[in-house]
Amino acid sequence: MKNPFIYGKIATGESFTDREEEQKQLLANFSSVINTIIISPRRWGKSSLVAVTAESYQRKNHTTRFCFLDLFNVRSELEFYTYFTREILKISFTRWEEIINSAKTFFKQITPKFNIGIDPNNDFTVSLDWNEIKKSPEEILNLPEMISKKKKIKIIVCLDEFQNIAFFDDALAFQKKLRAHWQHHKIASYCLYGSKRHMLTELFENKSMPLYKFGSVMFLEKISESYWIDFIINGFERTKKHIKKEFAQQIAQAMENHPYFVQQLAHTVWELTHKICTEKELNLAIDKLLNQHTILFQREVDNLTNPQINFLKALCNNVKQFSSANTLLEYKLGTSGNVNRIKESLVKKEIIDITPGNIEFIDPLFKLWFTKIYLKV
Repeated sequence: MKNPFIYGKIATGESFTDREEEQKQLLANFSSVINTIIISPRRWGKSSLVAVTAESYQRKNHTTRFCFLDLFNVRSELEFYTYFTREILKISFTRWEEIINSAKTFFKQITPKFNIGIDPNNDFTVSLDWNEIKKSPEEILNLPEMISKKKKIKIIVCLDEFQNIAFFDDALAFQKKLRAHWQHHKIASYCLYGSKRHMLTELFENKSMPLYKFGSVMFLEKISESYWIDFIINGFERTKKHIKKEFAQQIAQAMENHPYFVQQLAHTVWELTHKICTEKELNLAIDKLLNQHTILFQREVDNLTNPQINFLKALCNNVKQFSSANTLLEYKLGTSGNVNRIKESLVKKEIIDITPGNIEFIDPLFKLWFTKIYLKV
């Protein structure tokens, strides 16, 4: 029997849960040609949300084409343009001949070179001349809009790990180009998201940045505990296994309702359960995950300073006033100014997430390891 709990990959179908309101908003944005920015900590299910919603939208809108781009390995402007061009052409045309003809139609100043693989309709690469691109980047950036008009379709470009454009040599100038061209598109639209919340927030919420207010911003919340309980119970029952409500609730609570880690723990508990889950399987699953991640988490701690470790100790102890005289003294945090520097550093290291009135570990499994194994609480 296949494990019903999915983590580390796109969750679709019965493996996807909740996000009903977010799906409604995203569907409305797709229909209204409104650009969307999705911001949340990593592993909260942004990619799954976009994939599931896109699939739902396309079933009813057959003239829509979704282009999914993952910028994880894209570190230069030239790489972006090359990747962008190839994937837009790939989803827009079904035959190799159409792709060749499109180059003549849509490119005037840029001359793309194509290298054909075994399957010419899907296996091909594009080479672009950087000097030509610098003179006419609009020919590439306007490609979704131009093709949409020409073919009477609607292209929606979904860019994952979008924050990586901040690593380009002249990132600010590139963002200005994107804004200058994409904001005028009436048919094509863009859905931008990624795994580093603080970087995305800087790109889209900082008034001094070119992409400020570029589109509708969605801040994902955690999925509620009640949804997780039903989801976990149904996953077990669907695969001829059984878990009590109290244990399903403990799985959600142990992982603080974090989508990736709830699925991971439920996956492990399911693997250890023969027919009926007991407290034994739940505890074994937690210990198994902690042991699997010990080397990684130990390396994480080894790269922290003593004040940063002390800050995390305070966070585990539910301290709220980190800059109070008692906290500074008890946890040896130095000055209130140093506390702010510690916070900034831990955010950049993606260890903590800060929202209005709240500071928490991004990774609940790391928090559990830090408390149970490192601090031995």
